Amino acid sequence: MIPLFVDCSGKQIVIFGGGEVAARKAARFLPDADVTLISRSFSQKCSALPLRFQELDISKVSDDELESIIGPAFLVIAALSDALQNDRIGYLCKKKQILFNNADGENGDVMIPAATGGHNYTIAISTTGKSPGVSRFLRQEIETRYPSLDAMIELQQRLRELLKTTNLSQDERSVILWQVLNDRQIWIMLCNSPEDAWRMVERGYLHD
Repeated sequence: MIPLFVDCSGKQIVIFGGGEVAARKAARFLPDADVTLISRSFSQKCSALPLRFQELDISKVSDDELESIIGPAFLVIAALSDALQNDRIGYLCKKKQILFNNADGENGDVMIPAATGGHNYTIAISTTGKSPGVSRFLRQEIETRYPSLDAMIELQQRLRELLKTTNLSQDERSVILWQVLNDRQIWIMLCNSPEDAWRMVERGYLHD
């Protein structure tokens, strides 16, 4: 599989299922996408989400009816407790060339990774379904070890723009940027005061 970041703004996302997994999947696409949740019943977490709901017992509808439901979708997610029904939905999506993610059953052509991010970055982790626990573990490790990652990205952008105004070569500028990234004191300072961290960079790396 090829990792991609896709803008789902305004796209139609159809999710089959009404439990905790369906709620978690749906929340990933809100508020940007147009999400519809389809199931016989919905958990409290699902019901609390601002999306459209359609009560339907998938096992009692024909393939033609299912095809009409998924027809306009950009992405379909199967999160039913019945893996066979999930696979059935996947087969119809493949037939109609609609992107498909399967929470339980045969893998679809889309994997939804564990993700973390801030204002300036997004990091996605996938084990292609082999170990969701490892993906979640790595996501939590990143969040724990780099709480000031957003601030570091902003500092790096500010530093890059300033270095471009100097007479330093590209290689010399890259060395300074890398040194700052590896300076643990700056990472620590960023948690408390980004401006103090910037002054530390000025004193340590931008002196004449």
